[in-house]
Amino acid sequence: MEQPKVVHSTFVVERNFPKPPQTVFAAFSDPAKMRRWYGEGDGHHIEEFTSDFRVGGVQTLRYRLKEGTPVAGMTINNEGRFQEIQPNERIVTASTMDLSGKRIVTSQVTIELLPNGGGTDLILTHQGAFFDGGLTPKMLEAGWQTLLEKLAQELAR
Repeated sequence: MEQPKVVHSTFVVERNFPKPPQTVFAAFSDPAKMRRWYGEGDGHHIEEFTSDFRVGGVQTLRYRLKEGTPVAGMTINNEGRFQEIQPNERIVTASTMDLSGKRIVTSQVTIELLPNGGGTDLILTHQGAFFDGGLTPKMLEAGWQTLLEKLAQELAR
């Protein structure tokens, strides 16, 4: 049997933050905060970041990978549309990721924020279609783990 050209995957990442849901939600809804923890990184230069945080609004992150990364010089473009926003409770996006103009994954990501004492349990569910052997679900899950660590640092500011 031939290798499938599309790999479908769902994974869940859970994280607890010692901040209330309103504070965690603000790190997603405030474009400056979102850019810091979601967009910025040592391995790339941001070429564009915009976030129109409303149902139907679009968030764009485009960056070029630096020397020393596996695909140095290539551009990654992430574009997501907010499908559902319930303040301090839930955010759902439908998004695409392209590597130098080639689509490598489409996703639906659901972020749930559940109060837990004085903190927040964040549950991230990623449902994706991965194309032509580029990015793997395990790689993207590891990426989300790293991003949620950066979110923890943002919340500690």
